[in-house]
Amino acid sequence: MNKDMKTKKILLVGPSWVGDMVMAHSLFQVLKQAQPEAIIDVLAPPWSAPLLERMPEVRRAIGQPVGHGRLDLRIRYALGNSLRSEHYDQAILLPNSFKSALIPWWAKIPQRTGYVGEFRYGVVNDARWLNRRKVYRTVDRFVALADPPQPISAPPPPVLQVSEHNVQAALQRLQLDVDRPVLALCPGAEYGDAKRWPDTYYAAVARVKIAQGWQVWILGSDKDALVGDIIRQLAGEYCTDLCGRTELAEAIDLLSQANMVVSNDSGLMHVAAALDRPLVALYGSSDPHFTPPLNQQAQILSLGLECSPCFKRECPLEHLRCLWEITPEQVLSAMNSSTIQHPR
Repeated sequence: MNKDMKTKKILLVGPSWVGDMVMAHSLFQVLKQAQPEAIIDVLAPPWSAPLLERMPEVRRAIGQPVGHGRLDLRIRYALGNSLRSEHYDQAILLPNSFKSALIPWWAKIPQRTGYVGEFRYGVVNDARWLNRRKVYRTVDRFVALADPPQPISAPPPPVLQVSEHNVQAALQRLQLDVDRPVLALCPGAEYGDAKRWPDTYYAAVARVKIAQGWQVWILGSDKDALVGDIIRQLAGEYCTDLCGRTELAEAIDLLSQANMVVSNDSGLMHVAAALDRPLVALYGSSDPHFTPPLNQQAQILSLGLECSPCFKRECPLEHLRCLWEITPEQVLSAMNSSTIQHPR
């Protein structure tokens, strides 16, 4: 690098969903490949810090003090004003909302890059037009915001790095071991029930693997506690329900120890893919072509019914065939076709 060249500082405004934040890592990698000395800070919800800490391209996470969907102009202005001293050269906005552009604008960042969204002319002065048919996948839309704009190609997959120290601390606190192979189940879906494979099906898969000498860990938030408890009771011995018992950081570290993961289309599915775990991903109301797991080992199960993808939180036809007709036997078959890996 020419010593006279100024190190570029980039503020990236991150998304509000776990899966999207994982996929944003592809953009971080592209930015660093183009400019290895670039400094990347990410303005994002505080919950995303454990993800960003496991992405070496990110210098620091800046907590977004305003909750998702709230305007709170005074708070946004105060943060933007405080960031002026950082003298960022560019802001890249992954959300398409007007409010997501306000902090970079008030921070007086000269180049503010993002897609034309909610009347953002002016506050976004490097506006990009999105051809939704040509650039369909979320990850490709993120990567196309690189500067200069990146052509559509195979972006680098997200990769989360974990430390052995953190892994061992999580295992010790939760009194877990890896003496038996680990099947991790992720039965939750923050978006809604139309993305949830039935709990009885998860339990059926768990029972088969336990009979084969495996153990099962159920991972999810406290919102998944009821589903996790049902699966645990139906699966029996060697099944541990961890829903609501881990923070996101511990869930990431524990997933890194899984020999196999079965998950709905959810944030933890993308985490498992970024940890390069063998994965069976189950799609109901969502589209596997839009937000696929970016992992060569992933097996995607989606029936492609005439009514899907509907992208609804609840099944509008009240039959949920897109998930109920994916059987435990199909999932077990997909698992058998995957290459089982030891934790790294």
